Amino acid sequence: MEASQAASAWSSVNSGIVLSLAAVLWTVVWNSLQSLQLHHLVGRHLARHARRLAAVVDPYLTVTVAEHDGGRMKRSDAYREVQAYLHRATCDASAGVRHLRAEPAKNPDAFVLSMADREEVADVFRGGVTVWWLAYSTPPREDDAGGGFYWGGRAARADRRFYRLSFLERDRDVVLGEYLPHVRREGRAAMVRNRQRKLFTNLAGDTWGDDGGWCESVWSHVVFEHPKTFDTLAMDPARKKDIMDDLDAFRNGKEYYARVGRAWKRGYLLHGPPGTGKSTMIAAMANYLDYDIYDIELTSVRTNTDLRKLFIETTSKSIIVIEDIDCSLDLTGKRKNKKKKDAAAAKNDTDGDKKESPPSEEEEKDKEGSKVTLSGVLNFIDGLWSACGGERIIVFTTNHVEKLDPALIRRGRMDKHIEMSYCGFEAFKFLAKVYLGIDAHHLFDAVRALLRDVDMTPADVAENLTPKAAGDNADTCLAELVKELEKAKADKAQAKGKAAATAAAEEEVDGDDDEE
Repeated sequence: MEASQAASAWSSVNSGIVLSLAAVLWTVVWNSLQSLQLHHLVGRHLARHARRLAAVVDPYLTVTVAEHDGGRMKRSDAYREVQAYLHRATCDASAGVRHLRAEPAKNPDAFVLSMADREEVADVFRGGVTVWWLAYSTPPREDDAGGGFYWGGRAARADRRFYRLSFLERDRDVVLGEYLPHVRREGRAAMVRNRQRKLFTNLAGDTWGDDGGWCESVWSHVVFEHPKTFDTLAMDPARKKDIMDDLDAFRNGKEYYARVGRAWKRGYLLHGPPGTGKSTMIAAMANYLDYDIYDIELTSVRTNTDLRKLFIETTSKSIIVIEDIDCSLDLTGKRKNKKKKDAAAAKNDTDGDKKESPPSEEEEKDKEGSKVTLSGVLNFIDGLWSACGGERIIVFTTNHVEKLDPALIRRGRMDKHIEMSYCGFEAFKFLAKVYLGIDAHHLFDAVRALLRDVDMTPADVAENLTPKAAGDNADTCLAELVKELEKAKADKAQAKGKAAATAAAEEEVDGDDDEE
């Protein structure tokens, strides 16, 4: 009896040991299987079979073209090309599109049409391949709608728009290899045909769009219709030809810039007194090249990062303008001001008994306003980001070139310096031809002599040559110009005499002080 009980106990112990060993072995094996991620392997295998089964039920493939790429940093060129390509299909009555978007076209009596959301249009390629384009949009993601807006968040808060292309799997090679490149080529050609030149300005702060949503771009625009051309620009013909040749060389210089390893851009500095035609020169350049104009108001740009985004969202074939750059921001004296502030800070440190003075009103205004720095502007002109895209011209204008930091206007940044000076005789003859239709007159010699002694802007000369009454003609207008030039000469002589008298009086006072 005792032997039987002992055997039973021993058997129980052996069973416990076996179960323990089995549990340990299972734990080791299970951990090993987990490390091999067997469940992922099984999941992928099942998903593969599920896709094959879905292909039997749904034989269509899709390609999605998003409006923005690069984290919504820039509007996609492919999206705009698809939109332009679909304009033809959208206008076809047989397409069955019921809801359209309309934008002004190059023809003032026409519109450029595109599909509204949830509309679909079919397209047939080479007579046998049918595809379908669907336009749709989605609201911004929660992480976009929160505090992490990208560079101000305008694009992040706008709806995310897409075009979705659907086609049969049997046409995969034709659609991906031939049809999509065809769409992009035809879209670019349509954009050129429908293109309207535009004048852009940067938006300040957060802005609402026309549809009630957040504006998706930092730029707002109007159609550019300035009439000024080089044919009507008052300038010495030789200087004008030099500028036009330079613009031609830039426009045709894509291969050259690539060969020498430079970004395809060029800087122009227009400097001279007010009224000498700097703004009209920009208009003439845009009309000559058929470029858009992006006019940047620096005081509306909050940070260097915002300035960089402005540049990224410009397109090729454009002129980027900052007018009166010496007045836009304090980009001229920051280095000197920094030295002064450092010296003032050192003085305050030595005077420990004095309490720290509160910030001045000017300093508070600086904190609240634009934080664009000279370094940011320099990087904007020729930093790494300036190579994003090509065929851009950057133009600065100033009335006081001597006030600008040399680093801002050196060659390589502002490649060509153009002085817009007072009206010379050659420019006057051009204006007389344009405004009065004459090439010669007996008063020309008097005008030539007076222009040597008097500084008068082309704008003032043009104003005097403009007929203002029914009886005005070349004789009366030229006589009025001569009268104004003589008056300006007399005023100049009088001012010079006063200055000489003042200087003589000061010298006399200094002499009396020396005698004492």
